Amino acid sequence: MPKASLAKSESLYGVHPSVAMVQKWLAELKEETGRPMEEWLALVKKEGPKDEKSRREWLKTKHKLGTNKASWIAERVEGKGWEDTAEAYLKAAVQYVEEQYAGPKEKLRPIFDELLTLGKSIGDDVKACPCRTIVPLYREHVFAQIKPTTNSRIDLGLALTHYKGKFPKRIVDTGGLAKKDRITHRIEITGAKQLDGEVKKWLKTAYDLDA
Repeated sequence: MPKASLAKSESLYGVHPSVAMVQKWLAELKEETGRPMEEWLALVKKEGPKDEKSRREWLKTKHKLGTNKASWIAERVEGKGWEDTAEAYLKAAVQYVEEQYAGPKEKLRPIFDELLTLGKSIGDDVKACPCRTIVPLYREHVFAQIKPTTNSRIDLGLALTHYKGKFPKRIVDTGGLAKKDRITHRIEITGAKQLDGEVKKWLKTAYDLDA
């Protein structure tokens, strides 16, 4: 199975680190449980309960699987769960973004596009890896994220745990520091005119802190 980190793509997006994790998990599943994923899926469909929650508990109680493995197998029976190839992820990533900016949030898409361009311009090693509800920006770790929080506002989340200076009023504390989340602050953006030098400065600050 190809390494996710070596995948080549013309996509705007990079491959999410979870893809490599899922590949490793699938490769080790037979050795750890006695069955590869294909056999687990066939067994659950043939003998297991009909709904995802019951399947998860059945896998844990009858087959002694841990919570993570039971959950992942139960999800995959339903056609859910993380993609396990770079190609599948990059295809899904485009759809994730389309869904985030559909309907009432469609008018926020130009702001997202500009933020994405700005974020990727901070460094050659920046990659954007969409999830279902947010688009994280990675260096070594997530240093920022783009989230359409309401129908009229995007929040640019920033990982500023180790920043020692004072924050301007524009930088909103998310409470992430107390909760030990990576994203500790955010900038609220409701229009493209707000994507100014200050936004770029704080993106660069978060990027540099992840060096």
